[in-house]
Amino acid sequence: MTLRKLFVIGAAIAALGVAAAAAPVPVFAQTAAQKSMIDTAKASGTVGEQADGFLGFRVPTSDTGLQAAVTSTNDARRAAYARRGAEAGTSADVAGARMFETLLLPRIASGEWYRNAQGRWVQK
Repeated sequence: MTLRKLFVIGAAIAALGVAAAAAPVPVFAQTAAQKSMIDTAKASGTVGEQADGFLGFRVPTSDTGLQAAVTSTNDARRAAYARRGAEAGTSADVAGARMFETLLLPRIASGEWYRNAQGRWVQK
């Protein structure tokens, strides 16, 4: 094998590795109905994003459908953060916090609530 062929193969392998690392991690494993429930709960202030990357209840609720939707979403996020943390050589907690800072916090709509790193609920 020539040096040129080895270089091309090495470059291709490196490019595939970069593409795989840049691929988005699926965060949601919820139905459209669950997403709608969560969006409505966020708009009403019942549910909010948290600095750890998970959804939390700002206001207690007895709505079992909403509780199931939040649990489903958080379970999917937990798995995604564990994968991302393992890929980055860090913990799932660090991956979740980074996801909150870089992706979730900027997407919080005006008027919605989030729990900051100090544990206080803040309205955006």
